[in-house]
Amino acid sequence: MNDAPSPHHPFDVAVIGGGPAGLVAAIALALAGAATALLARRIPYTDNRTTALLGQSIDLLDTLEVWPRCRDSAAPLRVMRLIDDTGRLIRAPEVRFTSDEIGRDAFGYNIENRILVAALEARAAELSNLTRFDDEAHTVTPQDDAIHIGTRQGRTLTARLVVGAEGRHSISREAAGIDVSRRALAQTALTFNVAHTRPHHDASTEFHTVNGPCVFVPLPGARSSVVWVTSPAEAERLKQLGDNDLAFAAEQRAHSILGRMRIEGGRNTFPLAFERPRRFAMQRVVLVGEAAHVLPPIGAQGLNMGLRDAADIAAIVGEALARHDDPGAPAVLSRFERARWADVNSRTFMIDLANRSLLSDLLPLHMLRAAGMHLLGHVGPLRRLAMREGLAPSWRSDSR
Repeated sequence: MNDAPSPHHPFDVAVIGGGPAGLVAAIALALAGAATALLARRIPYTDNRTTALLGQSIDLLDTLEVWPRCRDSAAPLRVMRLIDDTGRLIRAPEVRFTSDEIGRDAFGYNIENRILVAALEARAAELSNLTRFDDEAHTVTPQDDAIHIGTRQGRTLTARLVVGAEGRHSISREAAGIDVSRRALAQTALTFNVAHTRPHHDASTEFHTVNGPCVFVPLPGARSSVVWVTSPAEAERLKQLGDNDLAFAAEQRAHSILGRMRIEGGRNTFPLAFERPRRFAMQRVVLVGEAAHVLPPIGAQGLNMGLRDAADIAAIVGEALARHDDPGAPAVLSRFERARWADVNSRTFMIDLANRSLLSDLLPLHMLRAAGMHLLGHVGPLRRLAMREGLAPSWRSDSR
């Protein structure tokens, strides 16, 4: 990866944003043959959050030669347990998914984001047609034949396509005139990591409560990451607890299945919301990651969808360049929208439905949820279909 050539150096694609989705997009585009600029500050990633990378995300990172750099620091997810802990009159039965039932060694792997980002940065540095600018976008100006980016440090970059990967406050999305639908939820996620005295046996366990799910996801060794979705007031109360009190609260929430717990450093809270743009591509701009979709952390779909965004735009741009077509042409943008629309919207609908079914006080909805979980637990073909589709939509490749 080169650093900061002439400010007017032409690029096929400029990626704005250096989080995991942006880095994957930049690497995949460069490997697809695009002269690629990556515009993102080099900021040490110190957050202790983790990501459960599922199915095709692992396959993609392996293809990009990223996964071998970080696999040893990740924990496999071979079992997923869903437990109704609502205490309601009608409760769903426990559902247990095992990866070997669908012929996979693991559903995926849980990894700390800082380790994943370090591996992505190392791979990006090896690519000669990927140029890194340690800078931020200040202005994005689409024109008929190109798009111009003014940076905080006074550079001007020109590209035929911009990939907006700068998160939910996307400057490129705003420049393209793409409106966003937002719905805030009365829920907050508290995240932290724990060490525990009993092994997790590569099982991710999700307790469903009346305020949202609380999931314990394996990390290497006798450790797990915790994503605890609850009311904003309760999340703040938990965050302010001392280590011993929070460890006891987490142990109670997990019904002691992991034994005694010890809190590791770092806690974060995040207000939850749904955000979805009206378009995924417009005016020589395509959106990936949280610029394209913001979801609650249910079913580990957020970053996995972001990596599919990145994979799809890289494949589509690579095909366009092979035909000597303009990678920012309307036909290319339309292909990307078709590729992403059903995936993003279907996942958003299912996550919203699952979340509403937990929060609702309506008895008929509790009955429907219990019946649905019973079918998943006892009807093998339905359970296996749900597992495969949970990893990635089977029809995705056909949509491009």
